[in-house]
Amino acid sequence: MDDVRIVGIRCSRSFDDILKHFLSLGGDVILMDPAHVYGKDHIISAMMHAERAFRNNTNRSKTMLTETILYAAGERQISKALAKMKPKEGCGAMVVAAFGIKDLRLDAIDAAEDDSIITCTSEKADIGANPLGIRPEDLALEMVAMMDIQKQ
Repeated sequence: MDDVRIVGIRCSRSFDDILKHFLSLGGDVILMDPAHVYGKDHIISAMMHAERAFRNNTNRSKTMLTETILYAAGERQISKALAKMKPKEGCGAMVVAAFGIKDLRLDAIDAAEDDSIITCTSEKADIGANPLGIRPEDLALEMVAMMDIQKQ
């Protein structure tokens, strides 16, 4: 996890342009819709669960990146997880999980870092009534952990 950076960015370029930019820097990257990211811990937890799934041969996908997306999305089906987590075209914001890329060189794609889009809020989490007062961030972590049970 030491070589992973999770940042929010604002950028008007297309998904494909942004993806090509980060891949050209020599690492791997996941680009996610900020509407479905509930804090940095949500993505870190998804990565940790994905690593464990590969270690225990319980992974559903062929790559760590896709497995991480499955956990982050809280979906069992890869197609549903990818559709849910892919940034919507034209939204101008996304969450970047960059693996093995030290300098993201955001200026090269006219992007600006904005970690406020990663922050979890009750509205973003769409949790509705919450009589127990559970933090939305904690609910997101529970969703990630529940994937292990759903995979069985």
